[in-house]
Amino acid sequence: MRDLFKNVRKAGLGAALGLVFVLSASGGAQAANPLELNFWLSGPRYDGAVAECERALPTIASQFQEKESKFWNSPLVITGYGRIHETAFRPWQSDNIPRRFCSGDVMLSDGKMRQVHYSIIEDGGFAGFGQGVEWCVTGLDRNWAYNPNCKAARP
Repeated sequence: MRDLFKNVRKAGLGAALGLVFVLSASGGAQAANPLELNFWLSGPRYDGAVAECERALPTIASQFQEKESKFWNSPLVITGYGRIHETAFRPWQSDNIPRRFCSGDVMLSDGKMRQVHYSIIEDGGFAGFGQGVEWCVTGLDRNWAYNPNCKAARP
């Protein structure tokens, strides 16, 4: 019996909060007051300190091996790199998230040489901590995330 009244009280509290929300939302929109206008919202502060192209290669190799084995049931791994070079740094407006775009050749365990295109992104890591890497190996973009021919992975 005690649990019954407890549940009724909880339901009543939820209904009351819902009613308050509906009434406050339907009261009409008002302009923001001066305290709500950009108060403590200074925006992102990017340093433009993005790692060199070679620093991303171990990340690409491990993520490539994981993707191929886990999602495509493939034994392919990256066995070597060549001609790694920067293709662009911050190619868009200066207030965008800083990115370094790079390209190069990769040797795969099947003996084929392919191109890799990738970008290193400031604050692009997990939950915005650290630098993130987005990459694409030409001919192995099986889910077409960067189609055609990894064009969307380039600047």
